[in-house]
Amino acid sequence: MELERRSQWLRGVLDLCVLGVLAHRESYGYELIQSLHAAGLDGIQGGTLYPVLLRLQRGGQVAAQWREGGSGPARKYYRITPAGAETLRRSAADWEAFAGGVSAILREVAAR
Repeated sequence: MELERRSQWLRGVLDLCVLGVLAHRESYGYELIQSLHAAGLDGIQGGTLYPVLLRLQRGGQVAAQWREGGSGPARKYYRITPAGAETLRRSAADWEAFAGGVSAILREVAAR
């Protein structure tokens, strides 16, 4: 897959993916990156993730709290808010409709 195209797709849905991960459990930045990588979303680094987290925090979609690390420095933990959970619910339905339409078009092309 063309790397630039994949990057554009990811930029469009990274906030939803972050909310989706946080819907399962609160997390800190590096742990979020690892969860996204485990889901097949490679290439995400702090310089990409932290602006998304800041935007979600400013928009009231996530809340953050600093916590002392047991064996290292303090970490900023993020959790989804009720507003973020509602956004995720609505956006997941929108994404399914959008992705379904794209998939239908691409299936037609592949069948030719």
